[in-house]
Amino acid sequence: MVGNLDTALLRTFITVAERASMTAAASSLNLTQGAVSQQVRRLEDVLDVSLFERDRRGLRLTGPGERLFARARQILSLNDEIWAEMKGNAQRGKVRLGVPFDLVGKALSPVLKSYNAAFSQVELSLVCASSPELKTALAAGDIDLALIEEAVGEGGGECLRIERLVWVGARGGVARARRPLPVSMVSQTCAFRPTVFEALDSLNLPWRTVFESGNIEATAVTVRSDMAVTAWLAATVPDDLEIIAADRELPPLPAFAINMYWAEQTTKPAVHALAQHMRKHLFGGVT
Repeated sequence: MVGNLDTALLRTFITVAERASMTAAASSLNLTQGAVSQQVRRLEDVLDVSLFERDRRGLRLTGPGERLFARARQILSLNDEIWAEMKGNAQRGKVRLGVPFDLVGKALSPVLKSYNAAFSQVELSLVCASSPELKTALAAGDIDLALIEEAVGEGGGECLRIERLVWVGARGGVARARRPLPVSMVSQTCAFRPTVFEALDSLNLPWRTVFESGNIEATAVTVRSDMAVTAWLAATVPDDLEIIAADRELPPLPAFAINMYWAEQTTKPAVHALAQHMRKHLFGGVT
């Protein structure tokens, strides 16, 4: 016999999974912790599985929980799209989107194009800054939604993708072999900057900065000209530059998460529509 899933229970489940905490989920959903726990138990009873287990970091998904997580997000996304479409209020309003400099290129362009085509009456504006600056802008109410690059496991946003941080240089370039190593970073507030320099220092590899201005195009120019190397997420590396792989003299770099944040109390349907669009289409919908 076919059963029906309660979308309210799925929404609570998703929030608990994203926050890894019943308490944090309760705060986000404006419910008591007891109510959140009860809803999770009801969903577990309906499906006859255990969805969460506890470790030293908090709650984490079990195997069945991980399988449900991706499907539940799809169900809720479709539910919310249908609701907004039938109510006729998702296609209007103003949305200010904050994005790090490196994501604006090939990673984001097709997403913005398809969003503008689907929601032509939404006035979408783009704010580009470093991830720390975008967090500040979001807290101040200067933007409605932001994509933030953070170390995996840090922050409280919704993780859209985990991506490798890689060394990048000119094709066939020699800057990678120079000492001190010339490094070009987008800005002093770049989310990758502390991680990159700590990695270099861990190998006692001498380095110097070539460029720090906040202009992604100028950073790319220094790399294309073989003046320096840089560190970017693998999915954002321009086709004419080269990911430096298997270089034993350069330290390995950790993965970073691309997390989505929005004002907790926002009631703008257009913001929720953009969030759903990001989930479905950023990086081709692969998370």
